[in-house]
Amino acid sequence: MSIYSRDPTTVSVTEAAARGVASLVRAAEEGAEILVARRGHPVAAVVGMSRLQRLGELESDLRDISLVIARMATDSGERVELAQVIAAFGFNRAELAAELEADLAAGRD
Repeated sequence: MSIYSRDPTTVSVTEAAARGVASLVRAAEEGAEILVARRGHPVAAVVGMSRLQRLGELESDLRDISLVIARMATDSGERVELAQVIAAFGFNRAELAAELEADLAAGRD
């Protein structure tokens, strides 16, 4: 599986320079994906903004999926009440409520 929607065009750095930035940008705007290679190895890519935005969305989706899978793999199924968590940190609800009220009264959000 590739991140490319189709086969990209590969050009050398020399060829890219000869074609010029305007030509590469125009091609990318029209949907072309261009790899720029040095000594036969890709070193840069020229893609249109719509493709770049889509890659960003895919990256975000992948991050979310990874988080879900990690949580599924490590979830013991045990659930605790909020009061238990507050007590585990050595507080109680009344203390936290009083602290919040004091912060708000002092202008601290």
